[in-house]
Formats: sequence, structure tokens, C-alpha cells
Amino acid sequence: METIRSTRALQARADKLRQQGRRIGLVPTMGALHEGHLSLVDAARARADFVVVSIYVNPTQFNGAADLEAYPRTVEADLAACEAHGVDAVFLPSDEDLYPEGAETWVESTEISKPLEGASRPGHFRGVATVVSKLFLAAKPHVACFGEKDYQQLAVLKRMTRDLGFDIDVVGVPTVREADGLALSSRNVRLTPEARTEAVVVSRALDAAASAVAAGEFRVEALQHLVQTELDKSVLGELDYAEFRCAESLAPVTDVLDRPTLLALAVQFPSKDGDPVRLIDNRVLETSPS
Repeated sequence: METIRSTRALQARADKLRQQGRRIGLVPTMGALHEGHLSLVDAARARADFVVVSIYVNPTQFNGAADLEAYPRTVEADLAACEAHGVDAVFLPSDEDLYPEGAETWVESTEISKPLEGASRPGHFRGVATVVSKLFLAAKPHVACFGEKDYQQLAVLKRMTRDLGFDIDVVGVPTVREADGLALSSRNVRLTPEARTEAVVVSRALDAAASAVAAGEFRVEALQHLVQTELDKSVLGELDYAEFRCAESLAPVTDVLDRPTLLALAVQFPSKDGDPVRLIDNRVLETSPS
């Protein structure tokens, strides 16, 4: 497995691969790898014959210094996991490489970035879009894989790829979950034991809404009540948002579900280090048989 630490070096490697007719797959990560990340590697491997995993904790997508500082950094374990999983190259850029002194250029999607995470974390998606653009230009991939757990992020990056004309296939990969349903996240390790036990209400609220829709309940008000009832079973969780949005445009759905609809949740729980852990999850509710 190769370890590459500069944009120029990765670009040169990608140029050679493309000249050889090789197909490049990219998996952007911030490290602290778990089975969810490795499922992205598998998805990239199925679509490419040279897989690059980037590991970079991107400072421009964090809204506070405390959250950035608390984000787990496990580079040695991450490298071992990548090698064991057959990754071809790991990109480990520095802040100076991706954000050279005096950097002032940003990439931003406007409308699709505004609701949900965009409303709760102003500037977050500007940081995401900017760093992913830099990773696209560095790795020159044919395909890039992202988790559907971060549904809005995936939507933003698909829109960015289309709008800017990147010749890259952006692929969403289904969420990987713990045995009790909690979506895998690098932040889960920060939960207190009590919060970890209660955090399952997030996925159970999604399940309750999906079951109701499958049974023919399409009224947003009724579904919202079901979701809140499930979330109220947690004493420690503090709801940030529970919203119904058009799965394609992320426009609000306020009356009845008449199209595939995203139910997006964000809930904060206590952490071992004192700063709240914010968990997000989602489900696309289908209003007709697939």
C-alpha cells in the first residue's frame, strides 16, 4: 500500500494510472475508520481497480474549535485497516498542502446547503465542498464513494459535481449500522455509556416512520408525532431537528408525502469529554412500492 502526502505527488500518480488505462476510485474520509468507511472502500473497489482513501480532518467544515479538537485521530490504526482491506494508496495531506498560505478560494452550493445541517452548522458545507473539490483535483478519480448517512452532504456533492462539470461518478453507499440499529459514526466512541444506550431512539424513530408509511400513513403531522414519541423515550437526547424534505431537492414537505421524502434527524447526546455529541441519521420514505 502506498502512502502519499502531497497533492502534486498524488496528481502525478493519478496521471500515470490514467495513462495505463486504470480506473481510480476515491474514498474521502476524516479517519477514525470503521466498518462504514470500509463499505465505501468495497463500493469503490467494485467500480475501480485502484482505490485511494484520503484521511484528513478538514478544519474548514467544523463550526467550533472544541469539536475539531475532539474529533478522534487514529492514523496508525486507520493505515492498518486500509492495508488489511486492500486499499492501494492512502492520501495523508497536511493543512499547508490543502490550504496554502493566503488561500482564499472557496466552493459553495447555495440553496441545497441551507436547510438541515446547513442551518445548524453555518459554513459547514462550504468547507466540505471546498475540500472535496481539492481531493477530486488531487486524486483525479473516475468514481468517488460517500455514505448515505450524510445524506445532505451527498446531495451537495452530487450537485457540485454536476454544476462544476467534474467527470466523476459520485456514488452513495447505504448506511452501515450497529446490531441495535445505531448508525456507525466516528463520533459514537465519545458517547457516555448511558447516552450510547439511549442513542438507539434515533434509528427507532426512523423505523417507526417507515413502518407507518408502509402501512399507508402519509400525513406529515401524524408521522412527526410518531417520531417525537420515539425520541421522547430518551432522557438524555436533545433534538436539533426532525424534518421531512423532498429526497431530491431537499425542499420542505409539510402536508402529505406524495413523493420520495427524506426524514432527517439530528440529536445531541452527552459525551465522555463534556462537549455534546451530535448524531445525525435519515431515512428515505417511499410513498409507493419500489
